[in-house]
Amino acid sequence: MEPKFAWLITFVSIYWAYCLFWGFKGARSAKTSTDYFLAGRSIGIWVFVLAATATSFSGWTFVGHPGKIFTDGLPYAFASFYALTIPFTGVLFLRRQWVLGQAYRYITPGEMYSDYYGGNSIRLLTVLVAFLFSVPYLGVQLRASGALFNVLTDGLVSVNFGMFALSAIVMIYVASGGLRSVAFVDCAQAILLALGITILGGIAIYYAGGYGGFTKGLADMVIADVTSGQNLTADGYSMKVAIPGSIQMVSAGSKATGGPWTGIMCMTYMFALMGIQSSPAFSMWAFSNKTSKAFRWQQVVASSMVIGILLFSFTVFQGMGGHILIANGVLDSANDNNLVPQLINLLSDAAPWLVGLLAVCALAAMQSTGAAYMSTFSAMVTRDIYAKYISPNASDKTQKLSGRVFVVIVTGAALIVAANSSQAIVMLGGLAVAYGFQMYPALIGICYYKGFTQKGVVAGLIIGLIAVTLTDRTSAWFGVPWGAYPLTIHSAGWGIFFNLITTFLVSHFYAETDAERNNKAKKHQLLQAVSGMNSARKKKVILAWVLTLIWFLVGFGPFATIGNTIFSDPNSPALWVPFALPSLWVWQIMFLGYGIFVMWFLAFHMGMSEPIDPKKVEKFSKELT
Repeated sequence: MEPKFAWLITFVSIYWAYCLFWGFKGARSAKTSTDYFLAGRSIGIWVFVLAATATSFSGWTFVGHPGKIFTDGLPYAFASFYALTIPFTGVLFLRRQWVLGQAYRYITPGEMYSDYYGGNSIRLLTVLVAFLFSVPYLGVQLRASGALFNVLTDGLVSVNFGMFALSAIVMIYVASGGLRSVAFVDCAQAILLALGITILGGIAIYYAGGYGGFTKGLADMVIADVTSGQNLTADGYSMKVAIPGSIQMVSAGSKATGGPWTGIMCMTYMFALMGIQSSPAFSMWAFSNKTSKAFRWQQVVASSMVIGILLFSFTVFQGMGGHILIANGVLDSANDNNLVPQLINLLSDAAPWLVGLLAVCALAAMQSTGAAYMSTFSAMVTRDIYAKYISPNASDKTQKLSGRVFVVIVTGAALIVAANSSQAIVMLGGLAVAYGFQMYPALIGICYYKGFTQKGVVAGLIIGLIAVTLTDRTSAWFGVPWGAYPLTIHSAGWGIFFNLITTFLVSHFYAETDAERNNKAKKHQLLQAVSGMNSARKKKVILAWVLTLIWFLVGFGPFATIGNTIFSDPNSPALWVPFALPSLWVWQIMFLGYGIFVMWFLAFHMGMSEPIDPKKVEKFSKELT
């Protein structure tokens, strides 16, 4: 047996043993359905910090993100801002959902939405969104794990066999221990994710000839594009180091000049990824916390700072370094799917043990998100459908059994779809996060704005889901004339546009009853009492809005085109400053720092993720009831 294969088996076996340990340990401690579905509302501070980070950043971050930088250049690297915009959603909503979960003992978001808005249509729609999010998103992660091991084993393990075999362990530990097992396994997965990204970035730099060799190779790429007159934006800059504009008119079937990542596309793509923490699954993460102390540390430190810095440095080293390694003859060729596996394989002879470790890092990244969606989706189906309509008097034992059955069902559905329709699952996977973002109006209504009604939110959500479907790559299935991403605006942007308009209009023209208004008013009184801003902070709300809008619009939105040339001419590598980097990369790093400041300002200074004493929640909830 080759050393590489021996180390692969060794590290994967250790990883599997760790997963199964927490699966069986979680099963023993899950005495009630709340224990199983929400870890008994006892998730600790650092467990949540690591688990929520692992759930937010999947195998796409580990494998797909560097691959897309390789194919689309630095304009796609703006997507690295999702290290900040994903937890930005958490800053807005997690703490307030935690308050409601503590006060009303919700287990699923469907229970929260139904209790607040009234009626069961919003409950069922929430389960639908969870399904549309979970199955394709899970399918993408599981298929990617099979593809990874297909490359690392030099084709000895087929993609489908690897996918099914590697997924079996995830299904077992999730079904056994529920959310508690997911959380503790995620702790290791978050560390492995960060470690793997760092090591792979170092590998790319090493084989490129060090930092000097990397910057020289980057300069050579740009000079080659300019000299040949190929791969240029409309302004004549190399598309590897310049964003192609603020917005473009692109007809169906044609491509944007200089690449698809215009400023408006980058910003609305961030909207889509913000859907990760507005998805129903993250509501359950909020409910499962023992305290709200963990939220701001996850949002500002673990995600924005640690993952943000890694993405704007080491994943760019991997993506842009791939071209340099090909030019140097280190790699024969690469694409967005196999770049990272090939970087890992470079160590097959020099350090086979590191191949095994990096394989587990990639596997952990791919399975971290999937495990959480298996667990939370099974909880929603059990509580919002089975226990609500089929067996209202179901015992804790029956609910746990149902949850385990649905973990198996959702995993099987994702595997079957991924195995039989790889192209479709990729298209649906892109939709998943955009669908999750359509929960924003419902969350805004619960957490901040009393004016949204049950009919308005339901109608808006339905219209938003339809708009996303008709403006994503799935638009080809329906033969619509505008194609995918009209005006280079991501489907999440189109979806939320029509969603909000519909929600406002229907809420305005269809009045609610006094009982519905009073029910909503009590919950907002509770939120204001325990999580509202003091007078000093309220005076800074406009400043917070201005800082945030500058970040979105200028940092990675329509006005980010300023970054193409503000520091240097992108087509003149001899003038690149500082650190011999193109202007756009310096711009991204600068606004990474600015974005971290904005996240700190909102979460800490404005108190939007400030810890709340559970006793305070209990006191005010009793007074209001």
